[in-house]
Amino acid sequence: MLAGIRMSWIVACVALATFPATAATAPSPAAQLIASANAERPDVPRVELAARLMMAGLTTSPELAAMRENAARELAGRPDGVGGVSAAELAAADDAIAREIARLRGGAPPSFCALAHARGRPQIPGLRIVYLNPLGSAEAAHRWQNIIAHQTEGPAGATKSLALAQFANPTKRGVMLWVETDGTVYWATAESAIPTQGDGANRNDNKYIDNGPTYHAVVKTNTVGVEFNGNHPDVAKPPSEAQTQAWLVLVRFLQERYGIPSERVYAHNWIDFKDKRYCEGCELATLARKQAYVPGSCVITGPPHSGETR
Repeated sequence: MLAGIRMSWIVACVALATFPATAATAPSPAAQLIASANAERPDVPRVELAARLMMAGLTTSPELAAMRENAARELAGRPDGVGGVSAAELAAADDAIAREIARLRGGAPPSFCALAHARGRPQIPGLRIVYLNPLGSAEAAHRWQNIIAHQTEGPAGATKSLALAQFANPTKRGVMLWVETDGTVYWATAESAIPTQGDGANRNDNKYIDNGPTYHAVVKTNTVGVEFNGNHPDVAKPPSEAQTQAWLVLVRFLQERYGIPSERVYAHNWIDFKDKRYCEGCELATLARKQAYVPGSCVITGPPHSGETR
């Protein structure tokens, strides 16, 4: 009898393999549209996906209903599926979706400054960015005053897993943003989270900069950390060209979003006594300062764009 049961199970498996699922179980048009959009970029804003679904006439699809709720979460600075969605949050999402439809139909793209003050998943020209945690209101974010460039001795390709570990435990030792050797940026924590970084700004020898203003002052509670992974096994290996180019855009975005002047961009070695084999973050911080970006110098005009706050 047992042999007969086994034979029936084998026949059933062969039948499933021989006669694959029919069109009834094929991906829906909405699912196909979402998959197509996600194939083009590593992290497409949920507001944009909802707008594309509406433009395709898929207004009654369950995918649009779920995407609309995640768009509301996105604009509130929450990941997909996290927390309930209020009527006010849904209304804000509907407004943002309508603006995104207008943009997709030929409206003017948002300016750099508008993007820097936006909620959700701002798509910054020149950056390939994945928001493990989307952005909320810049005004409600933690009052960040400094930026530190770090480098970590991880192998190339490990950045996503490092960022996911930070996302799962935001206050553990690490940083808010991680950068892979190919230039991909991972925004790992909420803007209100305070990861454990640095060693208390214990450097006071003025070796690289004047440490008078930084000694025990540039610390985790007031500093955004950006970690550049990939200098394993040679710690003296500089950041890749892709990492450097991503940094030059990302640091301006952070400066504009949080109002941080160029003189408050630091290398980790400038702030703490670090590994003597190399100067951690020094090349990156020097390049950032040379840009001399002045936050708040641009004026945002016109109607708000998707996710933008004023």
